[in-house]
Amino acid sequence: LGFFSPSLSAPSCLFMLMSSGFSVKGPVEPTMVLLGTDATLPCQLSPEQNAAHMHIRWYRTQPSPAVFVYQNGQEQSGEQMLEYRGRTELVTDSISKGGVALLIQHVRASDGGQYRCHFKDGHSSQEAVVELHVIGLGSVPRVHMMGPEDGGIQVLCSSDGWFPKPRVQWSDMMGVKLQSLSESHIQDEDGLFHVEASLVVTDSSLGNVTCSIQNPLSGQEKVSAVFLPEPFFPRMSPWKTALAGTVPVLVLLLTGISYIGWREHQAKEREVKKRKKESQERDQMKNEKEKALNAKDWKKALLYPAPVTVDQEIFHKNNSDSKRKENVKEETQDLSLRDKREDCNLITLKQEGFSSGKHYWEVAIRDTDEWTLGIYEKPQTAVGYLQDKKFRVIEKKGHEYRALTYCSENISLQKCLPIKKCPQNIVIFLDYEDNDISFYDMTEGTHIFSFTQASFSGSLYPYFNLKSMKLSS
Repeated sequence: LGFFSPSLSAPSCLFMLMSSGFSVKGPVEPTMVLLGTDATLPCQLSPEQNAAHMHIRWYRTQPSPAVFVYQNGQEQSGEQMLEYRGRTELVTDSISKGGVALLIQHVRASDGGQYRCHFKDGHSSQEAVVELHVIGLGSVPRVHMMGPEDGGIQVLCSSDGWFPKPRVQWSDMMGVKLQSLSESHIQDEDGLFHVEASLVVTDSSLGNVTCSIQNPLSGQEKVSAVFLPEPFFPRMSPWKTALAGTVPVLVLLLTGISYIGWREHQAKEREVKKRKKESQERDQMKNEKEKALNAKDWKKALLYPAPVTVDQEIFHKNNSDSKRKENVKEETQDLSLRDKREDCNLITLKQEGFSSGKHYWEVAIRDTDEWTLGIYEKPQTAVGYLQDKKFRVIEKKGHEYRALTYCSENISLQKCLPIKKCPQNIVIFLDYEDNDISFYDMTEGTHIFSFTQASFSGSLYPYFNLKSMKLSS
């Protein structure tokens, strides 16, 4: 009985002990927010009671410095961590019932993790752990072809701004998963991930491959596909396929003949060895022929991404000024075709013109009302003088598309193209030996048009202009 104060009765002391007993509860599931938005982390006293007079502290791994401190009915900024200053406040709408919430504005990647909500009332204190998951959804994947690799085409997928480290998955048109050749994840100074993944496609019948990048916390993903035209794939020599099937059969046959000959008679063994030698000589001749054919075929089949650049400054300037240009007077359009073709070509080729091999390049058209895209040829005569350039292009004017072959304003081919949706990204594929110039819509995964009529007689150069050609038909 000496434990009690003389001035306090037993019932009143018991009431004080009960009133100081409380617990703190937080959300059962982690709070999940998008990068750059605001996060609200709640916690609640149990049983409900007024917490306005209590010392409330939010912190990460150690009590001080803290994320936020509330004492004597107001914020105490002296102990606050620098990275949270000006970005946090305590929501006290329900503090009379023991409910508070920490508001973090403009959430960063570094804000993710555990927070501790600590209440102290006199000598009694309790706390709860609240988990914050920050989700960074990066950019739409950029998928493009890199060139020939291991008998197929290497494709690269890249994206920025992910958090935490995302998952990358390749798949074909049927949804069958494909294994990445390589993956890299690089974290920038803000803690966000840049991801790159490559894939080698050897099956020319796949058509499209899809790159999907997924946030591991939310399951949200962003997806892009790339169209792989069949002509882009290296051609396999028919000797390689035939040899793969005939050599095992031939080896089994020769082994069987040798075994039977050895079993039956020694004289036959000599005959079998003779046949085997002749067969080996034939195989050697086949192999030599195969090597010769392979060297020729693979040299022809090499696919090179062309070293081209598009003048983005002129492209964006011309594109933004297109409406003003429509109102320019007729006399200001009195430029020659030669000036338009040479001075307004937005593509620069970082080498001499193409005179052999397979090449491709991609041009982002976007929402441009008028353009001309393709190649021009500088023919060489027998005496070495250059003739007029010959253009093989497709062009858009308004909602109409057409394919043109022309030289010195004389049109030798003009064909309207049934394009319903404006292409956003066009790949031009050039096979010099096969005299093939093909255009592909990489967004829709469709073939647009091919020039295959005539042979080339000079060097070829990429061409892109933000005007259609004023030609008389």
